[in-house]
Amino acid sequence: MLAYALSIVAAVGVVALTALVFRKVKNAGEDRDPSGPSAGHAGAMLSAMFLLVFAIAIIVPWTTADSARLNTQAESQAAVDAYWAASELPGTASDEVRKGLRDYMAFVTRDEWPLMSEGKMHPLGGERVDELRGLVQGLKPGTDDEEDAKAAVLQHLSSMSSARAQRTADAAARPPDGVLHLTVLTGVLVVLFPFLAGARPRGLAILPLVAMAGLLGFGTYLSWDISRAFAGPLAVAPDAFQGALQEFIRISGGM
Repeated sequence: MLAYALSIVAAVGVVALTALVFRKVKNAGEDRDPSGPSAGHAGAMLSAMFLLVFAIAIIVPWTTADSARLNTQAESQAAVDAYWAASELPGTASDEVRKGLRDYMAFVTRDEWPLMSEGKMHPLGGERVDELRGLVQGLKPGTDDEEDAKAAVLQHLSSMSSARAQRTADAAARPPDGVLHLTVLTGVLVVLFPFLAGARPRGLAILPLVAMAGLLGFGTYLSWDISRAFAGPLAVAPDAFQGALQEFIRISGGM
């Protein structure tokens, strides 16, 4: 933060020093016109800066949400594959693993998803996956088919665990605070700049400024509202997990 503050002070110092130097140049003319080169250049740069920061504030959450949505599909598909593979496990392990998978997916959609909108994960979620892996690892297969089933279930559970870790990162991901704050700051400066440059619009001339201010305000609010992948207008819904629960019912023959 100190480095950012020093960079701002340095930039302001360069402008002040340059203005002082050029005041000593006799053939340098003053520029007091709101539509003059100084105001025009500064206005263009402010607009460009706002557009750059605003684009980052929108694109980063958008791509994060898309990635999180695909990851939920991967996690739910791994659970379905594990459910299929569990049918060949020895003894009662098949029913136990399948019940554990059903309970885990229901737990995520019911208890964990609301926490993810706040960037958090339920502490019991990882424990449930670890319990399933421990259960399968402790099995003693008696045939090659059972050994293959054990290996397949463990592989799918490992994929689930990896996808869960990525979902944890997606839930906590947000654009850097500096980007969001800079979006607000540059948006305010763009709105106020004509007045700061000396313009005093009256009558119908102020309507475009009002419209621009309204749109900039909406866009800035949107950049904050979509900053989390599991909250806001772009929120990733638990559709993939609910679909997996339906698939479990189908695989079990409607039981």
